[in-house]
Amino acid sequence: MKAADKLRAGSTFEDNGVPFLILKAERFQSTSGKRQRAPEITFKVKDLISGRVNETTVKASDIMNDIMLDKQSMQFLYEDDGEYNFMNQETFEQIGLQKEDLDGAVNYLKEEVVIDILFYEGRPVGVELENHMVFKVTYTEPGLKGDTTGKALKAATIETGYELMVPLFIEMDELIRIDTRTGKYVERAK
Repeated sequence: MKAADKLRAGSTFEDNGVPFLILKAERFQSTSGKRQRAPEITFKVKDLISGRVNETTVKASDIMNDIMLDKQSMQFLYEDDGEYNFMNQETFEQIGLQKEDLDGAVNYLKEEVVIDILFYEGRPVGVELENHMVFKVTYTEPGLKGDTTGKALKAATIETGYELMVPLFIEMDELIRIDTRTGKYVERAK
């Protein structure tokens, strides 16, 4: 049990037996008028069972039932008709997750990559990626000579098929580091 103002984006809590993942948390306090109102927190949350996303507002002092999800490192094997299959590398047990369970993580799944699968009461409910991952650029237009500032951008496609904006000096077959939380280019990888 924690006060609502102690929970951040990425935290999980349970409400009426349903687990929720906090996607965004914003604190605000009204100071208009003669009396100050109690601080409130607006959470953008994802229902880990149904996958629905909604917003809820609670008082900062409200007590929330925070929970810990179990994690297992699993290797991505393949995608088959919208089902993404993973294997536990120790037990060789395989599970399948639907695209809805993965959210934007499908943009970063390449064969044999190992990621954390989140479980709630033995049921897989989502994934947790590393904050930064390295990918090979499979297509981009040729860059312009002399532009080293990184301010001008162009489209590039990585090996998973995901398209993002990169600086003009990035070329095909280069390795780049991407922030998986934002989907943006970070730097060249070595």
